[in-house]
Amino acid sequence: MNALPTKSPAMKLFFCLGWVLLGTLLATPSSVLAHCQMPCGIYDDLARLDSMLEDTATCKKGVTSIAELSGKTDPQSQNQLVRWVTNKEVYAQKIITTISDYFLTQRVNPKQKDYSERLAKHHAVMVAAMKVKQHAAAEYVDQLKQSIEDLRPYYADSTP
Repeated sequence: MNALPTKSPAMKLFFCLGWVLLGTLLATPSSVLAHCQMPCGIYDDLARLDSMLEDTATCKKGVTSIAELSGKTDPQSQNQLVRWVTNKEVYAQKIITTISDYFLTQRVNPKQKDYSERLAKHHAVMVAAMKVKQHAAAEYVDQLKQSIEDLRPYYADSTP
């Protein structure tokens, strides 16, 4: 007996992908492992930016691989396709988590004279990462990369 709700190969892939993504979201840790939220005063903002850019490069590789594998129907190609979609989701979410759990909670505050501008630019990174999760097109990854680069001037004088 077929356990999947449909016999269409495309629907089976979609159904399996949904379960993989759900499992990934449930298994993804909700904190940034690179830094705690203690008032320790030890910050390496540039390392966080570089880490997010590395995550963005992984997303770029993901969308490229997704495009290459999309028309293929052999099991290995479908397996790799699902893995790249999953990894693109995980790394884009990692960027969102870094912005929210590190930058917005510890590095951006209302006492800064350019608070509204900083807040908008950090929010732009989160929105760009969300769009990378929603789409499999390189243009969204490029926008994400640029939005992260736009944060660099705020942390140029940052030292660990």
